[in-house]
Amino acid sequence: MITDTHTHLYSEQFDEDRNEMMQRAKDAGISRFFIPAIDSSYTERMLDLEKNYPNDVFLMMGLHPTSVKENYKEELAHVKEWLDKRDFYAIGEIGIDLYWDKSFLKQQQEAFRTQIQWAKEKKLPIVIHCRDAFDEIFEVLETEKGDDLFGIFHCFTGTLEQAQKAISYNMKLGIGGVATFKNGKIDKFLNQVEIKHIVLETDSPYLAPTPYRGKRNESSYITNVIDKLVDIYGLTFDEISEITTQNSKEVFSV
Repeated sequence: MITDTHTHLYSEQFDEDRNEMMQRAKDAGISRFFIPAIDSSYTERMLDLEKNYPNDVFLMMGLHPTSVKENYKEELAHVKEWLDKRDFYAIGEIGIDLYWDKSFLKQQQEAFRTQIQWAKEKKLPIVIHCRDAFDEIFEVLETEKGDDLFGIFHCFTGTLEQAQKAISYNMKLGIGGVATFKNGKIDKFLNQVEIKHIVLETDSPYLAPTPYRGKRNESSYITNVIDKLVDIYGLTFDEISEITTQNSKEVFSV
């Protein structure tokens, strides 16, 4: 059993061949797909996805940092309404992104902290999106740390020191296509991180692994990530699959 802990299967990029794409993933051994939220404009698509694949997909709820704009309080209210309405498996993806726009940093920090507190109330994991914002993310986590704070540092692209710091806050590291990139860097130190701290993800349709880099990513390509981890950890394909799926079960309680 292989688990993709982070995939946007509701993306418009899959509208033409979603069933075929899902079948390719299942044929490759992937049987669990965790679905991060972005903002209110995608909620119906997420719910439709769950309706169509009820045994395969597990939904999160949250406000993505790049969707934190002037109307962020309305968007947060939408998140809270859904969290109170039904069960989700995590609050995500949430965090801080300073790559595209730094003008909403304060609002991103507030949204991040608010959603962390909701996760604690609901006893849910968080799934963190971080881009050009490690210091800002750690600053918030430092004030919120505790046994009730846990989750996944999605698409981890930092240094060994940042990896260790993330792990110290009860975070698993989400490892995907970046590990296969020539300039991805994390493959140089990942063997110094115990595999008990690692979960697999694709972030599809984004960040396709080598040899598909630059093309649309899909969940079946997670096998390329596992192949890379086989080289890094010296374990078998099946061992990597089993350990990382077990790690994901610890996070999501599924």
